Amino acid sequence: MLRKFDRVVEILEANKRDPARLIPILQQVQEFYRYLPEEILTFIATTLCIPPAHVFGVATFYAHFTLVPKGEHTCKLCDGTACHVRGSEHILSALRSELKLTDSGKNTTDDMKFTVETVSCLGACGLAPVLVIDEKVHSNVTPEKAIELVREIC
Repeated sequence: MLRKFDRVVEILEANKRDPARLIPILQQVQEFYRYLPEEILTFIATTLCIPPAHVFGVATFYAHFTLVPKGEHTCKLCDGTACHVRGSEHILSALRSELKLTDSGKNTTDDMKFTVETVSCLGACGLAPVLVIDEKVHSNVTPEKAIELVREIC
């Protein structure tokens, strides 16, 4: 069980166990695990001598952080006004169908390969509709193009 915390200890030491560096610590932990496991957050709080509620508060306040596991590849589909008007809901339906995410509320494939999320705005309205896969921006996306992009990864 201690092995599970080895990487977290390295991250904490690299950040000099400084409570003021909580956000960078959480970012690095999430980069490693692809989410923030509850027991890791408690371990961080204990190690930094800060209340667990504070660590959980930071982890749940910022949209960047997640407490649930995400897939190896993340697809973020913009559903802001420009993207929505240009058909983002059809792209979302196509992606969910292709990846067999038929259960409402289920965003990650069973094999943990893909997570599909919608975001309020990516700030690229002139490129609408926009799909970001693993930090790469794809513009003027159609449902067919979205499926093609996902299949290229498989």
